[in-house]
Amino acid sequence: MARNAEKAMTTLARWRAAQVSDTGKERERRPYLASECHDLPKAEKWRMQIIREIAKKVAQIQNAGLGEFRIRDLNDEINKLLREKGHWETQIRELGGPDYAKVGPRMLDHEGKEVPGNRGYKYFGAAKDLPGVRELFEQEPPPPPRKTRAELMKDIDADYYGYRDDDDGILTPLEQNEERRAIAKTVAEWKAKKEASLHGDIEEVGQPQEEEEENIYAVAPDLDSDEDEQQTSEEALQPKFIAHVPVPSQREVEEALLRRKKQELLEKYASENLINESEEAKDLLGVHT
Repeated sequence: MARNAEKAMTTLARWRAAQVSDTGKERERRPYLASECHDLPKAEKWRMQIIREIAKKVAQIQNAGLGEFRIRDLNDEINKLLREKGHWETQIRELGGPDYAKVGPRMLDHEGKEVPGNRGYKYFGAAKDLPGVRELFEQEPPPPPRKTRAELMKDIDADYYGYRDDDDGILTPLEQNEERRAIAKTVAEWKAKKEASLHGDIEEVGQPQEEEEENIYAVAPDLDSDEDEQQTSEEALQPKFIAHVPVPSQREVEEALLRRKKQELLEKYASENLINESEEAKDLLGVHT
């Protein structure tokens, strides 16, 4: 039985070889490298063969019951065929054929959307639902819409500019305590300086003591020492007036009045020529009033 089977197979093999030799057709195998093919029609044929294989495997990978390992193998084979198809398209373009990368059909996903990009590893069918792959296709939540200027201005009130910071009842007592502490410190320093000046300890070494100007508006106090200290502390608590312009002293006021009187007398009793001669004489002598 085994010998007859071997004879039959041998006869069948010879018959098949004779048939192929009679028709002159021999099944060709696709070259391993696309660069080995220099015939444009054959390159077109191998490209179409690869496309049919891709379509067949894409139809198979849609079945989620194949198992994780079989689905991963099918996805790897599809990506390998896609890379090979790209090599054949490049060879076709070099042989003078059409550029399928531009004029070829677009690659679409199961939702009918175009697959972004033509490079890199791609997932098809049930391979998108595999563990670790599903997270790659999850879309990030859209960013929150930006508020317009009008919407931002609706939330701006007096609190935004700090006008109600004192209404909480916390800041005002703290400021009052700091104010009392600062006033007490200033009064203590003033008393210390006053006592030091009475004992002659306030003079600085190497610096002449400035002459204190007589205050013509001063009034002699009639109060006792305790009342004087109490009045001084009350005056320190009251707001002080700060002059933002230079105030002339009594001596400067007197000199200005004297110059004004002299000018009025000269204008009244002296002629214009005499005044000019007097001014020239003063300039020559270097005398200025």
